Amino acid sequence: MKKNSFLGGAVISTLGIVITKMIGLLYVIPFYAIIGVQGGALYSYAYSIYAIFLSLSNSGIPVAISKVVSEYNALGYHYTKERAYKIASLVLLCLGFFFFLVLIIFAPTIAQVILGDIKGGNTIEGVTLVIRIVATALLIVPIESVTQGYLQGQKFMLEPSMANVIEQIGRVTVILVGSFLMLNVFHLSLESAVGIAVFGATVGALIAYFYLLQRIHKNRKKLHRDELPLPKERKITNKDILKKIIFYALPFVIIDVLNSAYGMVDTLTVVNTMTDLGYSAKVTETSIGVLTTWATKLNMIIAAVALGISTSLIPNLAASKAKKDYQDISHKINQALKALFFTTVPMAIGMSFLSIPIWTIFYGYDTLSIEIFRLFIFQTISFSFSTVLINIVQSLSHPKLAMSSLLGSFLAKFILNIPMMRLFYSLGIPAYYAPIATTFLTQSCVSIFLMFKLKQMYQVKYFETIRVGIKTILATGCMVAVLLILKLFVPVFTEGRFEAIFITALYTIIGGSIYFFFSYQGKLISNVFGEQFLPSILKRIFPKKKRV
Repeated sequence: MKKNSFLGGAVISTLGIVITKMIGLLYVIPFYAIIGVQGGALYSYAYSIYAIFLSLSNSGIPVAISKVVSEYNALGYHYTKERAYKIASLVLLCLGFFFFLVLIIFAPTIAQVILGDIKGGNTIEGVTLVIRIVATALLIVPIESVTQGYLQGQKFMLEPSMANVIEQIGRVTVILVGSFLMLNVFHLSLESAVGIAVFGATVGALIAYFYLLQRIHKNRKKLHRDELPLPKERKITNKDILKKIIFYALPFVIIDVLNSAYGMVDTLTVVNTMTDLGYSAKVTETSIGVLTTWATKLNMIIAAVALGISTSLIPNLAASKAKKDYQDISHKINQALKALFFTTVPMAIGMSFLSIPIWTIFYGYDTLSIEIFRLFIFQTISFSFSTVLINIVQSLSHPKLAMSSLLGSFLAKFILNIPMMRLFYSLGIPAYYAPIATTFLTQSCVSIFLMFKLKQMYQVKYFETIRVGIKTILATGCMVAVLLILKLFVPVFTEGRFEAIFITALYTIIGGSIYFFFSYQGKLISNVFGEQFLPSILKRIFPKKKRV
């Protein structure tokens, strides 16, 4: 175990996130094949509820402890740093246990709210069971997360990243092996299979936590765990430490809870509303499974790339603000937004165009699911912009603005979701499209509002971003035109997984080449990444040989 530089730590953390997300994406192919549509809906019920309670018990404090530990470590207050870790661990242990009890006790009530009067699909007893099982993860995940924050605060990035990968591998192993054995070997119920699958969150977190404890114990001296308190440290009370942790954690807690609650709105409203409108249990549960779980996993392909590009720019904004360099702030915000335009727009349109083969690769051919996914993928654009802009506002020390924007978006989503579904239905448009449109609308409004506020506060000028946006749309249009011609000779429709892989690869290579060709010709790449970006890449790929 050793400390990492900022750049090295960023690379390690990014690799950990990418590997974890790829594992989390790929496992759904066999898992979906094992449990089917009804099992997928049951799985999504449990996880959407678990996500918000995990946010209530966990979010914010791991980030806060990282900042607190880093602060005390820089001052040489190693004894106080350990006290802070113990206090944070105790707080999260208590919160996790409290919310575990809440879910155990109120699981039947939550199940009733989710399912309403639906007939012929999952039962209240089945949903109650999986919610109670996934609740056990609340006893482990929070304390494992705060341990990661403790290490990150001391610039040890490899171990937390490895823990994330180990946790994901453990979770996915339990999900796939457990669900397969329950259904195909022991011939038990679908509820039992999904119950074992959601228990994977607990098993994975437990394995990762023991790994972190082992690494901490082995490197006790490097972490200065046995230092005696300095005279100045004796004046710092546990109350002072707790206040500092809460002060740092609160904005992150609120924002994370609102994000989780935002996604849970669909879980709590779609099933009941679609049932009231006369949709069958199969259509209703397929819709909610796609909206809350399966399509979201595919959206990560775009979100991970877009956020990875722009996130590296965001931490630098604090330094620019400290210098009151508004011109540099404007430049960096435009850089983030230009990178988002360049990546999210063509990828979303491309994935929508290839919705049939992409969905078939991961989940098998299903007409309804593909219809929903074809539109759902565009949420990634609004999600990426709203998330990055909220992060920018936070990094510029405006947490109230970030929280109020997200709260307003959540309230709008909560208020509009059901009326929009009924409106769509009355207009002859399938009701399952309404939650997608509502999310896109509310997130887009947040993005526009925050861009306006940043223009007011920091004189941000968006001319460069608008120019890149127009060029991106034109280059993407050229890509789509070529793909439409190709579609005349190689149709995208297929029900076979191997054919779907071939079609997706063919269209991706051709479409990507066309997009980058027009991006290069229109100087879009240099507008986004700078004049030296392509020459530096080409220089690394084709280094000039030194003359003898």
